[in-house]
Amino acid sequence: MTTDTDLAATVAALRAGGVVAYPTEAVWGFGCDPHNRMAFERLFALKQRPPTQGVLLLGAEFAQVAPYIDLAATPPAALARAQTSWPGPHTWIFPRAADVPAWVAGTHAGIALRVTAHPVAAALCRAFGGALVSTSANRHGEAPARSAEDVRNAFGDHLDAILNGALGGLERPTPIRDAISGDFVRS
Repeated sequence: MTTDTDLAATVAALRAGGVVAYPTEAVWGFGCDPHNRMAFERLFALKQRPPTQGVLLLGAEFAQVAPYIDLAATPPAALARAQTSWPGPHTWIFPRAADVPAWVAGTHAGIALRVTAHPVAAALCRAFGGALVSTSANRHGEAPARSAEDVRNAFGDHLDAILNGALGGLERPTPIRDAISGDFVRS
């Protein structure tokens, strides 16, 4: 069974191509290096999720998510709207940059991004040195894990690390909005 780990061990697992679990604003999340296709495919196999769905990326500051945005296709007002909500529990879908790995976005033209204020998730992104995949820790169609124990019970030895920490206190996963229109995709 995977045991809870500290930040350094979790970052080492990520750099080695691992899949990790960590607390976010409302639920436990799975993460991996978005540029490591093998780790990404392993994460999707754990979730039993169709690869066409894509995932969101989580960063600790705007500079970590900015490379994934097609800034030429993003009106300044849309960028400003998202930046005023960050860091915080707000996910925005932007036009994606041309070099975003196809497996990250799935069949979507955009890319979902969040700059988190959650102290553990943000520390993980800072220590890793970039944005991470962030998707709920659950099998596709099931309720997301709300504790490290839920993660351990459901996924046990299939994870490379479970980062110690508490959830951020939200009752529901973060809202997702289209950065261009401002419309809610998930409220």
